[in-house]
Amino acid sequence: MEIHRLKHQHAQILDGIAALRNLAHAGIQEHAQEIAKHITALSSVVKLHLAIEDRILCPTLQTGKNAALAAMSKTYQDDMKGIASAYIAFSRHWSSAEIVAEQAEQFRTEANSVLKTLYTRVQKENAEFYPAIEAM
Repeated sequence: MEIHRLKHQHAQILDGIAALRNLAHAGIQEHAQEIAKHITALSSVVKLHLAIEDRILCPTLQTGKNAALAAMSKTYQDDMKGIASAYIAFSRHWSSAEIVAEQAEQFRTEANSVLKTLYTRVQKENAEFYPAIEAM
């Protein structure tokens, strides 16, 4: 199964998280406009990625002949639901530069939590899930 596009999206997601981290370290209030723009851009990639995994990749794997990969896919898909919901709520709330600037410390706290969870998940897929798919 070809997953090059999904791997590329992972790289974009990780780059987006790194950019947001750099902007936050440089000053949330000073860079609120850029932060909001980066969140919107990152959200586009995350939503597309989730749609492809949820509607194409996981259903294909779950109906395939490889029982271990089907089970792994189901587990990954189920685990992602909470992560996706948290990220989508985060991106909706923080896509406004005004809100980012006004609530800088709350943004920092939420970003540290939500983006760390997303980062960890992408890394886990890169290390476990995608190699298993490529090995089939």
